[in-house]
Amino acid sequence: MNIGDLAELEAKRLEALDRYDILDTPPEESFDRIGRMIRRLLKVPMSIISFIDRDRQWYKASEGMGVLQVPRESSFCERTIESGLPLVVENAATDPRFADNPYVTGDPGVRFYLSVPLTTKDGFHIGTVCAVDTEPREVGANDIELLSEFAEMVMDELELRDRATRDALTGCLSRRALRDEASRTIALSLRHGLPLSLIALDLDHFKSVNDTFGHAAGDEVLKAAANTVAGTMRRSDVLGRLGGEEFAVLLPNTDLAGAFEAAERMRNTLAERQVDIGAGRTVAVTASFGVAAIGNGIEDIDALLAQADEGLYIAKRSGRNRSAAAS
Repeated sequence: MNIGDLAELEAKRLEALDRYDILDTPPEESFDRIGRMIRRLLKVPMSIISFIDRDRQWYKASEGMGVLQVPRESSFCERTIESGLPLVVENAATDPRFADNPYVTGDPGVRFYLSVPLTTKDGFHIGTVCAVDTEPREVGANDIELLSEFAEMVMDELELRDRATRDALTGCLSRRALRDEASRTIALSLRHGLPLSLIALDLDHFKSVNDTFGHAAGDEVLKAAANTVAGTMRRSDVLGRLGGEEFAVLLPNTDLAGAFEAAERMRNTLAERQVDIGAGRTVAVTASFGVAAIGNGIEDIDALLAQADEGLYIAKRSGRNRSAAAS
């Protein structure tokens, strides 16, 4: 595989990791519990549930480690990610791959290391589950199988966590998840003096689609609208479904003028689309957009949403299929 192919594969792996929105999240008992079980059942003093970011190994749960992340280049688990296979190190001090690793020569003095990859349903290795000891030891007959089962438990937990934050129909963030993400991003933007905007959008005459063609057709329209809007967004933007036919897009590092341009791009792209609702029928879809930005007293998600909604109502009253900002 050439360098270009490797770079493309790594980009897709990072996108798969991003889907779970797990990096830099607080400790969660569901993951901590798995870490404790690894220590107890494999009889090791340390366990790690980690995710491999672009340049670091970040610990979602770590029992007995005392750190939250390590540089990727010095990570044992880099090899696990590369191969997609379990990594067995019975004595790191005599293993030429790791003998000069700073976590072997220094604190915590790693000797035994066993890890298996955390693999998504579409085959990307996004992290690892590890059992670690400061004493050399042999891998038991069932150790890899047991750790692999724990890796499956972690992935099951990630999937459950992801489904809880996603709207089941459209795949957008749920209202609660969008609010949580917005609150974190607003706080960060205010702290660093960065712009941030939000777009609220509501599909025009959506009730008539349900009334005329049925709710199954309405569901197709909602999914198509969400996919169309998502296709116009930057990777850093966040799309959520607020409820019914109303959505919101969070735009980090974007001022009000930039948000208006983005809203117009979304509006025009959506208006050009004919949605297939089955039986050879299509319907045209338009939406009205309201934009708002932090600043001038708008410093939390409730105020930001209220301001965007005011712009949305102006767009509706002005004839629909347009973008507006509250004055």
